[in-house]
Amino acid sequence: MSRIGKQPINIPAGVDVKIEGNEVVVSKDGTTLNYTFSPRMKVVREENQILVKRGSDSREDRSLHGLTRSLINNMVVGVSEGFAKNLEIQGVGYRVRLEGSTLVMNLGYSNPVEFPQPEGITFEVPSATRIIVKGADRQLVGETAAKIRSIRPPDSYHGKGVRYQGEYVRIKEGKTGARL
Repeated sequence: MSRIGKQPINIPAGVDVKIEGNEVVVSKDGTTLNYTFSPRMKVVREENQILVKRGSDSREDRSLHGLTRSLINNMVVGVSEGFAKNLEIQGVGYRVRLEGSTLVMNLGYSNPVEFPQPEGITFEVPSATRIIVKGADRQLVGETAAKIRSIRPPDSYHGKGVRYQGEYVRIKEGKTGARL
């Protein structure tokens, strides 16, 4: 039995969960997320909990069991609390600002890089070197943060670039310049 899959998902107050056939719809205050799960899984609502059960003990069913439970749990948490990724910008002259719903980043290129805000995501810029990506969909938040980071990933020689908060970047030693 999957250790993750057998755990019940608690539904917080104010969160509406509908299970229709192979689809789960989670909503709260205008934010709605939906997920179509495998027909091999059974998703059942009992009072304020959601239980995920599998049809058999086959390898595929066992792998889908924990996955389905995790994805539904992420939907419930995302709608009730939300997810956030923090990014840091390091480098001389590297900075970011928010113009409307577009991030404008100066990252050492000849022109500023503009990154439009995807639907379901909000950006916060508390300082010129910090970006907070927020949203209800965990996958979309992580993917958006990864796309922003890929514009100028951290340089392994100087450490300049966009990185996740707390990310360790190993700085390599440069050339020694020894000549005979």
